[in-house]
Amino acid sequence: MKAVSIFRVFISLYFCVLASTAGAQAHLCVGAERTAEYMPLLRGKRVGLYTNHTGRVGNRMTVDVMLDSAVNVVTLFSPEHGIRGQADAGEHVASGRDPVTGIPIASLYTGKRRGPEPAVIKGLDVIVVDIQDVGLRFYTYYCTMLELMQAAAEHGKEVIILDRPNPNGMTVDGPVLDMKYASGVGRLPIPVVHGLTLGEMALMAVGEGWLPGARNLKLTVIPCTGYTHDTRYELPVWPSPNLRDMTAIYLYPSMCYFEATDVSLGRGTDKPFMIYGHPLMRGRTYEFTPRSMAGAKNPPQLNRLCHGVDLSSMDREQAIAQGVNLEYLIDAYRDLSSSPGYKGVFFSSFFEKLMGRGDIRGMIEQGMSAEQIKATWADEVRVFREQRRPYLLYPDSSVASDAIRKEVQP
Repeated sequence: MKAVSIFRVFISLYFCVLASTAGAQAHLCVGAERTAEYMPLLRGKRVGLYTNHTGRVGNRMTVDVMLDSAVNVVTLFSPEHGIRGQADAGEHVASGRDPVTGIPIASLYTGKRRGPEPAVIKGLDVIVVDIQDVGLRFYTYYCTMLELMQAAAEHGKEVIILDRPNPNGMTVDGPVLDMKYASGVGRLPIPVVHGLTLGEMALMAVGEGWLPGARNLKLTVIPCTGYTHDTRYELPVWPSPNLRDMTAIYLYPSMCYFEATDVSLGRGTDKPFMIYGHPLMRGRTYEFTPRSMAGAKNPPQLNRLCHGVDLSSMDREQAIAQGVNLEYLIDAYRDLSSSPGYKGVFFSSFFEKLMGRGDIRGMIEQGMSAEQIKATWADEVRVFREQRRPYLLYPDSSVASDAIRKEVQP
């Protein structure tokens, strides 16, 4: 065969240690732990590492493991929340130097430009990705990965992804992004909950032609072992300041839309993404008051007593099963829109960017139920499940075993 494959997907240990049960995690091994598979690919090369506090091998940062193996890491790429994961959502993150290693940090969340500086990319031979995503279209870590892949393709650089499990990988739900609403919280025509790991997403983005000029990108994915899409993966490190509970991560597909309203979803409390409320909501027994704190310096409804709902004790399997559930948003909308004291505008224009479609706000305003609205994207989800099938690296109970593709040819 004449052509060299677009992707080299290392799976040498994959089937020999693959867990056969949905809940098994005892033998799960993330890509970064499989040093024998990727360290030889980095010898003698100038490496840029896209990572943050979640990029770990056991209790050690992946960058430290690389440095101990004499890998020449010349740049650290920083996403939203920064290398150490402490910045607020949306807060600009400055470039600088890592105080521990002294390696220059190239921030990709400065607010000044999208993507890395060309001069930084030119100084590299390979870009390594090791970061924990949570599997939602509006979670920005994958957007930054795509920007790096695009830059690598433009400058003829290699990309290696050290894959990690998707804690929401068992679910595919929500509307597919209408690309006229593409933004910093949505870059690909995928559902809100896409069920892909970053490695699978990278394969799909290139294979589907979603990254212009990236067809010949030299892309390597080091898969996890012992992982399936049905695995209930407990994150060892919280990926961002306000996602610090597995229940919050499972509720995230249903709760994030409050970010486009003046309703508090618990930022500035000990239950972010697990509660919601507003000072003018009525007939509620649960109350909370958002305060300024690390990771939530100026949360919505700061220092105001809010009346609302506490979902923090919800059974995790129940939270997973609901996928994208707009009941909570609809509950708050109906309460406040009929409140004589409420003078605000419930939805901001950010809602369409989060939801990815322009018609759902109107459905809520017209009184449609959460079940009726969910039905409007059911066909999109079915089509996407088939579309993503060739790019799956891990068994998924919703697809046949022959859908697992080891290598994608040009």
